[in-house]
Amino acid sequence: MHTFLLPIDESETRAKQAATTVLELPGSTDEKEVVLLNVSEPTKQPWLQEFEAQRAEGSRDPSLPDSTNAAYELLEEAGVAVDTRLEEGDVTECILEVADDVDADSIVMSGRQKSATGKVLFGSITQSVLLNTNRPVTVLMSD
Repeated sequence: MHTFLLPIDESETRAKQAATTVLELPGSTDEKEVVLLNVSEPTKQPWLQEFEAQRAEGSRDPSLPDSTNAAYELLEEAGVAVDTRLEEGDVTECILEVADDVDADSIVMSGRQKSATGKVLFGSITQSVLLNTNRPVTVLMSD
């Protein structure tokens, strides 16, 4: 079994691209396992606030972000075992911790092209993950 960790942000396009990439990699779907990871920084993104509100109200199956649902559906329809994780904290740290926790064989994540100034001001999660893991990382670039 090959375990892939897919950190998913709010973009359905990037989520579908990552899921499709996993499906296109060598190996049958029954040899693949995917963990979809959403991370919210302490400022709490609106989707996490909604998820937590639904959970607090006793919902057994709170709504996941649309981007996660899009990737989940693609993978599940193809017959891949899929799990979801919602974490709160520093995005890079959570990605690395979950990769260790699930013993991911590789990480498939989307990056966005940023200007040099944007990287200095806002950092780069993709770059941080690449520099701080020994696991193979597949980076999918988007606008």
